[in-house]
Amino acid sequence: MPQDTVTETPVLKVEIEGPLATLTMNRPAKRNAMCDELLDAIDAFFAKPPEGVRVVILTGTAGHYCSGLDLSEHVTRDAEGTMRHSRNWHRVMDTIQFSGLPVVSAMFGAVIGGGLELAASTHVRIAEPSAIFQLPEGRRGIYVGGGASVRIGRILGADRMCEMMLTGRKYSSEEGLALGLAHYSVGGGEALPLARELAMKIAKNAQLSNFMMIQAISRISDMSRSDGLFTESLAAAVSQTSADAEEGLNAFLEKRKPEFR
Repeated sequence: MPQDTVTETPVLKVEIEGPLATLTMNRPAKRNAMCDELLDAIDAFFAKPPEGVRVVILTGTAGHYCSGLDLSEHVTRDAEGTMRHSRNWHRVMDTIQFSGLPVVSAMFGAVIGGGLELAASTHVRIAEPSAIFQLPEGRRGIYVGGGASVRIGRILGADRMCEMMLTGRKYSSEEGLALGLAHYSVGGGEALPLARELAMKIAKNAQLSNFMMIQAISRISDMSRSDGLFTESLAAAVSQTSADAEEGLNAFLEKRKPEFR
């Protein structure tokens, strides 16, 4: 297990507690809007997570998750700069989604624009009553650039996402739950405690099983039916012949909790 630590930059706080890492976005004056410095700090963590960390919680501070791209930075870019910045967002969101670590979002307040794109790259999403889901880019004369067309479009469907963007519609936590933007809807102040509870439960899974779920499921959804079924067989073959699979089966037969690597 990694040593319990707390490290802080001006924009991101990282707390390590056993197998759990909690990343808190910390730009309260900007409702935790995403600037290049914050994006780079998140990227650096997921590019090389501390050894022994098995699950990550991603959350915000001062009543907000993330209010999206800091537009004060956006206006300084030309077309090429904007394209390259968007592609870097795609790379970082892919790093979060496919790093191999399950990521739980504890959401409240603004989950807007790039903040919703960020949340959609995580694997478990918990929303408090204050959570507001919105893609307001159309009202700013711009278009999403952090992956919403793919990730959020697949959650909502193209038709509903188009309406959401055209009208600037806001969804509440309960509406977000019904639509799949959140997996859990909880009371005020309950997102982080539930995130910790679920994260510790996930951390007890076999790491290879978690890795396979993260790597395979979303990719299979991109494949044809026959390719997806073949890929499933490969993932099953790798995981079910592992030492952890043997331990899981023995633990079940012996009526005890498994002790995975």
